[in-house]
Amino acid sequence: MLDYPYGKYEGGDHLLCFSGVSVDYGTGTDVVHAIADTSLCVERGTVLALIGASGCGKSTLLRVGAGLVRPTAGTITSDGVPIDPRTLRIGFLPQNYGLLAWKTVRENILLGAQIKGEWSTARVSAFDELIAELGLSDLLERYPRELSGGQQQRVGLARVFLLSPDLLLMDEPFSALDAITRESMQEVFLSLRKKYAVTTMLVTHYVEEALALAGRIAVMTGTPGRIAEIIDNPFAGDLTHRSTPEFFVLGQKLRAKIAGGGV
Repeated sequence: MLDYPYGKYEGGDHLLCFSGVSVDYGTGTDVVHAIADTSLCVERGTVLALIGASGCGKSTLLRVGAGLVRPTAGTITSDGVPIDPRTLRIGFLPQNYGLLAWKTVRENILLGAQIKGEWSTARVSAFDELIAELGLSDLLERYPRELSGGQQQRVGLARVFLLSPDLLLMDEPFSALDAITRESMQEVFLSLRKKYAVTTMLVTHYVEEALALAGRIAVMTGTPGRIAEIIDNPFAGDLTHRSTPEFFVLGQKLRAKIAGGGV
């Protein structure tokens, strides 16, 4: 059993668990301590948002979970055992959506499935369904430069959902969009999330976005970054709460925590 500051982790309920994770970059006098002794678990079937000031290590921790950054110390487990990418399917959506400029929308969406050798009749059906759901049917032969930011984001979502991930990791997924498009894409994500029920960890610097999308919110502070607080969020998944006083008050409390105040 892992010692975990927000409850005891015994395995089975947590699809992703960081325990005592630290990340350093560089060596000697040039070393940069990005994350220090960080513990955090993402429960199966939930959405967890990681918020905090720029430079506190949010994206670094997410990339550790994706296997893109090797931690200096600590462990990353799934259901109590070390993560094995052969058995845990991880979908990763980077800030720039990861689209290849020289490939069409169709080719970008299919790329992951083709690399994994998983193009099948079932994938064809899933592809057609996702394309219809995301409104991409008329854009399949276009290139990324011919798309708006919201359209590019839809392509990125189609690619990761086509792979039927067990765990979805999203790094500032809607930060490059204008406010209206960002809210529209939040609705798209919630619709996909409701249908596919994929466990998700996302990084965002928008407090309102975290409140709209995530049932649990982890606040990361300091340099090196550490988890300062984890809250249960009663407003997740229902965008009608955004105009309520309670939503506003909780948002202000989270901002205070990020700035160094208390919740």
